[in-house]
Amino acid sequence: MELVPVTQMLKAAEKDGYGVGSFSARNTYLIEAILKAAQETKAPVIVQISANEFNWFDVTAGEFAGRFYEIHDKYQGQAALHLDHTKDMEIIKAAIDAGFRSVMIDASQKSFEDNIAVTREVVEYAHAKKVEVEAELGKIGATDKIETDNDESLYTDPAEAEEFVARTGVDTLAVSIGTAHGVYPVKNPRIDLERLARIRERVSIPLVLHGGSGLPPETVQAAITIPGGGVSKINIATDLEQAFLGSLGCERKSNREIWQMDKDALAKAGEAVQQVVEDKIRNFLLWKA
Repeated sequence: MELVPVTQMLKAAEKDGYGVGSFSARNTYLIEAILKAAQETKAPVIVQISANEFNWFDVTAGEFAGRFYEIHDKYQGQAALHLDHTKDMEIIKAAIDAGFRSVMIDASQKSFEDNIAVTREVVEYAHAKKVEVEAELGKIGATDKIETDNDESLYTDPAEAEEFVARTGVDTLAVSIGTAHGVYPVKNPRIDLERLARIRERVSIPLVLHGGSGLPPETVQAAITIPGGGVSKINIATDLEQAFLGSLGCERKSNREIWQMDKDALAKAGEAVQQVVEDKIRNFLLWKA
């Protein structure tokens, strides 16, 4: 696969009116399922893992990146390797050393000024190594911890977004407009598209939508097609894990434990995840090969 900078992917997506899926493999086994789906659909994909997932699945940045680079040449298409939500500079440094070419610093729980300071430090370090940086402004919660109709105080402020981007030099920005991490407890979670449009009027860099799992396709597509270009990177994690564990009929296991499971069962579970990724690309992200 051709290794393409995330921003190059996202700018092409904005221009042509589709979204790029940033799929959380969570373990090294599922990296291949994502790349297979990319080849099958001829769509660009981002393969990602977060700092929390390193801990949850007992996998290192080196192991994850090593698997990605070991197999990416087996497939055709465009791919990128991205480090998702991370608060620790040392983890970011380790990921960059391992070969991640895009990293996310999440200092959104800090004050506006502290978020700027922390993000700027990461940008300076990463850019010196030709690595792109995503940051977050506003607070993207978990679906079991927020009320989707009463959380405007957590949302990204358009004026602050403009200032944040100017002062940090960040490459992509994750915005809070009503999405959350996990599975939504309501059928149609409220997404503030008007706020997204106002952010886009003030911010020219690619915008990122976290919490893509479980959102109705029409909601995501509306966010992608905001006039002037809406979100172009859409994070999807929970849907993949549910397909994988559902096929295996088990609870979460460590990366090592997964690789020790029955090969036929793993292959079937990998195919289930590949189908989810292909479906998201075709029917969720407006990709047309």
